[in-house]
Amino acid sequence: MALIAPSLLSANFLNLEADCRMLNESSADWYHLDVMDGRFVPNISFGPMLVEFFRKATTKYCDLHLMIEEPESYVEAFRKAGADGITVHLEASTHLHRTLQQIRALGAKAGVAINPHTPIESLTDILPETDLVCIMSVNPGFGGQKFIPHTLDKVRQLRSRIDQLKLSTLIEVDGGVTLENAPALIEAGAHVLVAGNTVFKSAYPKATIATLKTF
Repeated sequence: MALIAPSLLSANFLNLEADCRMLNESSADWYHLDVMDGRFVPNISFGPMLVEFFRKATTKYCDLHLMIEEPESYVEAFRKAGADGITVHLEASTHLHRTLQQIRALGAKAGVAINPHTPIESLTDILPETDLVCIMSVNPGFGGQKFIPHTLDKVRQLRSRIDQLKLSTLIEVDGGVTLENAPALIEAGAHVLVAGNTVFKSAYPKATIATLKTF
């Protein structure tokens, strides 16, 4: 059974309190919070202030995904805002090892995200330093995109490598996760599923989350 992390990027920003209440009452495990800077990805979302409000709204794990350049300049502010785990992009981090050490020194779980074009092999030297690897299954920046099928092969490759090294690193899949492809992702080795539109565009979001939890 995978952990389910609904992405608040797909929530109704005019009614965030209701959406947070729904998640709190649901069987969702994590809040997934996407931070975008308009530079690393072609979109802008929110900063530490909103993360602080999300933190006050829930006791659930706050999973922060930084889709920003120079993430090392901002991880402390987001940790103070209440992030439990902070994931930075391999492609945006010039000194990735140092940034992961920085995150852990702040008391948060340290994650690395990779874009669809980035091979699993690029994680070889850094994998033992990670608590989580987020495999992007769409091109980052916007919700509602179509799942890239090759992601399943990447999940299998990464799971094999993690098992081989006897690591406890979690595999997270982010983008285009649906009720239809979730079982295959879990079978391939994913531990955490980020679901945005699948949850928040559902007529019965709590029931959708419960269904995702059954796979």
